[in-house]
This record gives sequence, C-alpha cells and structure tokens, in this order.
Amino acid sequence: MVEGKVVVVTGAGNGIGRAIALAMAAEGARVVVNDLGSSVHGDGQDAGPAQRVVDEIKAAGGEAVASTDSVAGWDSAHRIVQTALDTFGRIDSVVNNAGILRDRMFHKMDEQEWLAVLNVHLNGSFFMARAAAPHFRTQGSGSYIHMTSNTGLVGNVGQVNYAAAKLGIVGMSKAIALDMAAFGVRSNCISPAAWSRMIGAVPTDTPEKKLQAERMERMMHPSKQAPLAVFLASDQAKDVSGQIFYVRSNEIMLVSQPRVTRSVHRDNGWTPAEVAEHAIPALRPSFLPLQQTHEVYSWEPV
Repeated sequence: MVEGKVVVVTGAGNGIGRAIALAMAAEGARVVVNDLGSSVHGDGQDAGPAQRVVDEIKAAGGEAVASTDSVAGWDSAHRIVQTALDTFGRIDSVVNNAGILRDRMFHKMDEQEWLAVLNVHLNGSFFMARAAAPHFRTQGSGSYIHMTSNTGLVGNVGQVNYAAAKLGIVGMSKAIALDMAAFGVRSNCISPAAWSRMIGAVPTDTPEKKLQAERMERMMHPSKQAPLAVFLASDQAKDVSGQIFYVRSNEIMLVSQPRVTRSVHRDNGWTPAEVAEHAIPALRPSFLPLQQTHEVYSWEPV
C-alpha cells in the first residue's frame, strides 16, 4: 500500500513505533527508524534499538536506515528528515510517535518534569512536522501521523504534563491539516491503546490476574496500531485529514472533536447572578462528568 514511499517513524526502536516501522516496510515503504534509545523516562541513549529494527527490516527484504537524533530539538529534527533525503532521496510521511513519561501529581510536579514531556511530545512533533513541511509542499503531497492519547482526550490522574502535550498535538494536527491542505498534505492523529508500557504495572499475584494480564497483553499488542498508520500514509487516504482515531485491540474508533453542544442567550446580556440562576442550570444537563480514561472506555476490548 505504501510501495516506494519514504516514511520516518520516530520512537521506532520499541513498542508501537517498532510495529509501525515493520508494517510500513512490509507494505513497501523505505523507512527511517528513529530512536534515541532512551528509557521510558527519557534517560540515557543507545543506538541499539533503532539498529535492531533496521536489521529486522533488512532481513525481511526491506530498506531502512537508523537515526538516533532527538526529536526535541529544531536542528536534530531537521537532521532526521535530512537522513531520509540523503538516504532515499525524498520523504512522504512522518509518524510522530516518540515520547517519554514523567508521571507526578500536579501539585508535586516540578519544572523539569513538565518541560521534559512537552519538549519530546509537543515540541518534538512540531519540529519533525515543520522539518518535513517544505519538502511536502514542493512535491504536493505528504502525510503526518501524530500519536495523541486518551490521557489528553479524556483525562488521567498524575499526568498533567502528558495530557497537556497530547491534547496540544490534537490542536497542532488540525492546524497543520488546515494550513497544508492547499498543498495536498494531510495530518491525522491516532490515540493508541497498547499494553507495551503498562504491562509492568499489572498485578499478577494470582493465577486469575496473571491470565488476565496475558490476555490483555495479547489483545492490545502494539502491532494493532500499525494497519491504520500504514493506511494513513498511503495514497488511499488522500481525502482523510484532520481526524482523530482511537485504536484498541481490533477496534478502530473515530473520536469526536470539540463542538458546541448547547447554548443560552439573553437579549440584554448576563449578570453574574443571572448566570448562576439561569445559564448554568440550563447548561448543566449537558456537562461532561469528571472522568478518567478507564471510566469512559470501561468495556472489554473486542
């Protein structure tokens, strides 16, 4: 489906990124496998993960090159895109998958925990997208695939930095889709439900819990995200842009976007007392409850 295209996948040394890189190559793409090789918290650097994925792709008959530059810098992001140009002569798609976690309750989060997550997720996605933009514009085509999260779309406790970054990516993607539509360039988001980074936190102290963990790991394998990503990078997705998809196991869901659900009006405007007496009671039935992801998506994956 992506025969001959050149795709950059960030954070591709493990998990979802690795699965997407392998699937892109299997469908004919030439892949830049970018991974800094750091821990889930962003510590350290290791060229091994990216190179191992490149070796997997080549062993299967595909074409790939490793990149260990960081997405979280303007110059280094441009070097990642330049790797695609130097190696394969063009760039057709950017998959913004790289990310780290620095979880902490809001009232305890420090400056570095906030900035580190925003720098990788939000700034990194912008830097990568911006680096590819002139090339997409010149050739009159291109596809951005950004990874958002239900932590941003719905909410989770202890992840204010991650939530802000991931919802920021949604706004960025829509703005890119609008700005680049005239040049035949698309921008979409995937919100992945994958077990790869959560499996270590699952209690398995009973046979039942161990069986449940194994089942969830199997059903929510990172590879489940790859088919949609490959489609969005292909020419068959030429009319799909500005959308948010949620992928969980064998489900692909289209996520709603903020729109007005109800309004109230007074000819002479509002006083604070009238807001309290009339506006809020009229709007309250349409309020969204304060929920976390597991409360909104509470059913078993299929």
